[in-house]
Amino acid sequence: MSSASQSIVLYFLIFCSAFLALQALLGAGLEYRKRHAHANKHDKKQKAGETPESLLALMRHDRGLNRDGRLQSINYQIGKIVLQSGLPLGSYGIYGVMALSGLAVSIIAYLLQNSVLYASLFCVVGVLLPILVVVILRNRRRSKATRQLPDALDVIIRSLKAGHPVPVALALVGKEMADPIGSEFAMASDEVSFGGTVSTAVQRMADRVGQDDFDLFAAMIRLQEKTGGNLAELLESNADTIRSRQRMRLKVKAASSEGRASALILNAAPICLFFVIQLVAPDFYGDVSDRPIMTKAFWGIIGWMVIGNVIMNRMINFKI
Repeated sequence: MSSASQSIVLYFLIFCSAFLALQALLGAGLEYRKRHAHANKHDKKQKAGETPESLLALMRHDRGLNRDGRLQSINYQIGKIVLQSGLPLGSYGIYGVMALSGLAVSIIAYLLQNSVLYASLFCVVGVLLPILVVVILRNRRRSKATRQLPDALDVIIRSLKAGHPVPVALALVGKEMADPIGSEFAMASDEVSFGGTVSTAVQRMADRVGQDDFDLFAAMIRLQEKTGGNLAELLESNADTIRSRQRMRLKVKAASSEGRASALILNAAPICLFFVIQLVAPDFYGDVSDRPIMTKAFWGIIGWMVIGNVIMNRMINFKI
């Protein structure tokens, strides 16, 4: 066999070995994911040996709550956003992140432009950037929790029909379901175990999530506490209502998809066109880029794009 043929066989065997190793790693990763699919933060910390009382205090501290379960923060609105995002930033961690982000962005802007004005402007952008990221994470967490809520209610309904009390049903959701709803129900169950009422614990959970369907669930619990009745039947109707609301949201999202696609194209087209012109004909704007009127026109274009985005968002954003 020639040396060229030997090299081909050797490369082929190396490729097969790498492919099999990669397949084994991916298979192990998928198996681990399936095994831990229902694990949540509360469950992991509990298995680590935390006592129930210290675990509840730790979960509250990570979410920026005091020992009584109340929000503590320099600014209530910012603290509420961080609380609902589920990030373990504590009461004041977000402010440190904002300060570091503003400092880093302002230094980069000053090194690039050598201007104190630019550094000051971008410092404000850097301070606000973490808030924007936290808002995005909060919205994602809300959406996931909303999708999980009907299944959580089904677990509670089956537990109640089996004869378990409400705190046990809440704890069962905390053990069986993944984050974010698993940890939220587990915290509510712990609060009930340490002397809180079910309605107060569920309302605090609704406040931590910040979504209307959870407020509806909390209102249902309060109604049952005051008037009595079969809680399992009430939760069944609640689960049907939430599923109907979710189906309506999906229909609205499908109906508004054309508007959202149009908004994306209208935003991306001028930006892409600008960069294409810069690549194809760099002197197209180069001769007039230093004129004051071009700076004013540039900010005017940005202003009109912002106004257009606000109008399109109002047109395609329906609250259900």
